[in-house]
Amino acid sequence: MEAKKEIEVATERDAEVVLQVTGEGGNGGKEEERAAMDVSSRSRRVAALDAFRGLTIVMMILVDDAGGAYEQIDHSPWNGCTLADFVMPFFLFIVGVAIALALKRITQVSAAVKKIVIRTLKLLLWGLILQGGYSHAPDDLSYGVDMKKIRWCGILQRIALVYLLVALVEVVTTKIHPTTIGSGPFAMFNAYRWQWIFGCVAFVVYMATTYALYVPDWSFVFHREGDVNDGKRFVVKCGVRGHLDPACNAVGYVDRAVWGINHLYTQPVWIRSKDCSQSSPDMGPLKEDAASWCLAPFEPEGLLSSVSAILSGTVGVHYGHVLIHLKGHSERLKHWLLTGFGLLICGITLHFTNAIPLNKQLYSFSYVCFTAGSAGIVLSAFYVMIDVWGIRTPFLWLEWIGMNAMLVFVMAAQGIFPAFVNGWYYETPDNSLVHWIQRHVFVKVWHSERLGMLLYVLFAEIVFWAVVAGILHKLGLYWKL
Repeated sequence: MEAKKEIEVATERDAEVVLQVTGEGGNGGKEEERAAMDVSSRSRRVAALDAFRGLTIVMMILVDDAGGAYEQIDHSPWNGCTLADFVMPFFLFIVGVAIALALKRITQVSAAVKKIVIRTLKLLLWGLILQGGYSHAPDDLSYGVDMKKIRWCGILQRIALVYLLVALVEVVTTKIHPTTIGSGPFAMFNAYRWQWIFGCVAFVVYMATTYALYVPDWSFVFHREGDVNDGKRFVVKCGVRGHLDPACNAVGYVDRAVWGINHLYTQPVWIRSKDCSQSSPDMGPLKEDAASWCLAPFEPEGLLSSVSAILSGTVGVHYGHVLIHLKGHSERLKHWLLTGFGLLICGITLHFTNAIPLNKQLYSFSYVCFTAGSAGIVLSAFYVMIDVWGIRTPFLWLEWIGMNAMLVFVMAAQGIFPAFVNGWYYETPDNSLVHWIQRHVFVKVWHSERLGMLLYVLFAEIVFWAVVAGILHKLGLYWKL
């Protein structure tokens, strides 16, 4: 599935940029340490950021591993927004916040650019390894990928692109960053207008391409060994502009033209749509009169939709700037909540007036507004409860996961740890410790496949990794990218 990515933190966690993009260790990351100290008191950092990051990781694990049993929380088949659809924009939002904090003070622009480029390359490499098709974790114990079919895009690749561009804008405009912000409702926006101008450019490019690009007819050959449609060629009739349906949108056309159809995601969620599944919105047998595109590949983290995703990072950068410049709790919350609810209302209005539907696969503008506004409101709620009211204990487990997000993302969300455990089996691969726990501790006890799977994800994955992350935090061990 597509859902997932992380940003992580260690000793200077409020200054992290992505997936743990701080200094390289040792004496590196001095700018990040100073930035973190500026945005919090001497005794503590803004813990809400870690909790928010941890919540996003938890959501990702939940929807990825329990979404198959509970389709209601899995990605929307096309238009709409479910729990799974919040994961990616929440990641990009917190990446933006971290960029603002980490790059608050830059002594050498060239050195900062070098670090940004290196970290971007690391993200791309991890993305190709984990989601390019090389890793078949956790159930399939084989590995390797046919380079003719490698998936070039993915969660980490999208985060890498957004991080690279948004961070570079932050760096190259560092000399005009204000030290103080004037009064007025738009003073913060004006002070960092170049970041918003860049976001607007991304918006214009996305909208112009989406509605002006001509999408011709196209075809594909379906490959799945043992399937009745294996080797069959399907033709999709288009010849249109500005369509936002699954078959003939510009987002899919750009990816087919740039990457090639064999390098796209082969299990798009639209297979659960009313046009395809007999049990929509659940996964079911393909309808006899299913649309010709139902079995086609589609890249949910594609090129054009990633251009739109830059806006999620831009909004996050803005929230980070507010955290830096506004020192009072009430000032921060007022700005955050007004911005958050403004974006939320904009997204809802666009969706329900049918102007621009909420759509994660296309990363539509209404989806950007709705999810970015939601992220701002959730962060504000965490900030009030944890950093203002001091109710920190109930959220410590989220902080621990947030501080070691890279570890939990790779080991749990990408299934590397259960894949390792599954590698030690008795007689048959489905007779391993992980499978035994799923069957005997959860499914058979509750006499329900769905409930058993949900409880397995909650306790054997989320609670387990919260404990592991807590122990590592106590030992001062963090996985940095």
